Amino acid sequence: MTEQKLFAQPHETDWTELAPGNTRRVLIHTPDLMQVEFGFEQGAVGALHSHPHIQVSYVAEGRFEVTIDGETEVVEQGGSFIVPSGLEHGVVALTRGRLVDVFTPMRLDFL
Repeated sequence: MTEQKLFAQPHETDWTELAPGNTRRVLIHTPDLMQVEFGFEQGAVGALHSHPHIQVSYVAEGRFEVTIDGETEVVEQGGSFIVPSGLEHGVVALTRGRLVDVFTPMRLDFL
């Protein structure tokens, strides 16, 4: 078995462009848990989607219009939201910003 990585430094992972103004980088993960940082330019969209993973998101920077299961609220820097398994969700960046998402279990599709 490979030894579990216990620390992650910001220079260790590359950003992946997902769409114009929307980037992602996986910070650290285990089979059961994954932390991911997303960067958004103002106006960028995280399109509505769903997945079986439970997600909790922290707004590290900026303001986002967040929609979860048809309910929309503005969440700003320092705020958080939870997306239960299977619910449709997405975001619009009202300002330039960053989200730090944690998923359980890890997202194999992000590796």
